[in-house]
Amino acid sequence: MAIDKALLEDMKKFGTCAVSDACDRLGIPCGLHNIKPVNKGKSICGPAFTVHYVPCGQVKGTVGDFLDDVQPGEVVVIDNAGRDYCTVWGGMMSYSASVRKIEGTVIDGVCRDVEVIYERDYAIFTKGTYMVTGKDRVEVDAVNVPVAVSGIQIKQGDIILGDDTGVLALPAERFDEVYKISKEIYEKEELAVAELVKGKTLKEARASVAYHNLQTRNK
Repeated sequence: MAIDKALLEDMKKFGTCAVSDACDRLGIPCGLHNIKPVNKGKSICGPAFTVHYVPCGQVKGTVGDFLDDVQPGEVVVIDNAGRDYCTVWGGMMSYSASVRKIEGTVIDGVCRDVEVIYERDYAIFTKGTYMVTGKDRVEVDAVNVPVAVSGIQIKQGDIILGDDTGVLALPAERFDEVYKISKEIYEKEELAVAELVKGKTLKEARASVAYHNLQTRNK
């Protein structure tokens, strides 16, 4: 299911907070808890290319060259089961991803070679950084299968939105309704801020847009 790039750019503008509120209203779990930006000041929004890792067995597999198959504009989503004792993303991958115009990377786990991430100005969101390699410790066992990040299922093509506040995942089949409500919430919050600029109190500004009910779940 291809989604118009202009709508994805709009979603970046709305930001993770408004979109999270929209998902609350729709009853969609979306927030990827404890996933944080390594390189702040970057926003991403694009379809997921999913990667699943498992611990190596007696016959050791590889950390994979899956990056060659990721398309420009896609977000690499890596399920490393939250492992923080070894990395699944390093400097060569950051370099390659930035050159190939990949939208960004999200890891349920850690990365390394942070200086390359900064140098390439690449958007990556993880549970931390650590220098120990994943080679001979974990291996890729599947790509573009359903994975989990922070307990949220993510399928190939689901929409990943990330900014300085964090990252969330939207089921692709529900993008249109999430977009519509996110736009409404974003615009109402902008109106409330305009009321503050005019000198209204916080209570008055919030009341003008029914702020306290913007995220209330639909019945």
